[in-house]
Amino acid sequence: MIKVSVIYPNGPDINFDIDYYCNTHVPMVVEILGDALKAGNVDSGLAGGTPGEEAAFIAMGHLTFNSVEEFQKAFAPHAEKIMGDVPNYTNSEPIIQISEIKI
Repeated sequence: MIKVSVIYPNGPDINFDIDYYCNTHVPMVVEILGDALKAGNVDSGLAGGTPGEEAAFIAMGHLTFNSVEEFQKAFAPHAEKIMGDVPNYTNSEPIIQISEIKI
């Protein structure tokens, strides 16, 4: 199993509409990816590791697939539509990481 994490860095001028992300963007992505998507979740950053420290990432989306190949096959035809929606909820430049789930 693999996890695709879409991580949104935080910063002083970063805006993020978590309601739009959770209620519009993510449901669109879930529908587009179809049965290839096995699970997903969204994290909203609250704080850093020390008192008063801002969260390093304002939000994260995590999507689980059986393999990198299944993710790429499901995502590639719709990449433009999915990525084109990003400005509707944030000005943060997303970082994408694909990881193998070990535990």
